Amino acid sequence: MNQTNRCWIYKSSRKDEMYLYLPEKDDFSDLPAALMARFGTPLFVMELELEPGRKLARTDVLKVISDLDDQGYHLQMPPELTPGLYYGNDL
Repeated sequence: MNQTNRCWIYKSSRKDEMYLYLPEKDDFSDLPAALMARFGTPLFVMELELEPGRKLARTDVLKVISDLDDQGYHLQMPPELTPGLYYGNDL
């Protein structure tokens, strides 16, 4: 990963709650074409400093750090919705 442990986070223009974490700002050059086709236009959300122990809302910081090191990006998928969670268990 980059030396500062910073990452840049983008949201998908095609899928709600799908986020892409990158080790370099606006560098989409090494991402798989299929991923970018599904993700759509990346919309910048924020820059974030990563460190072990940091709490992230919907993903594990160690997994993000590992993915950035190993594959050059981390894709955070939307949460799976469970109808019973929102409407009771009668469905």
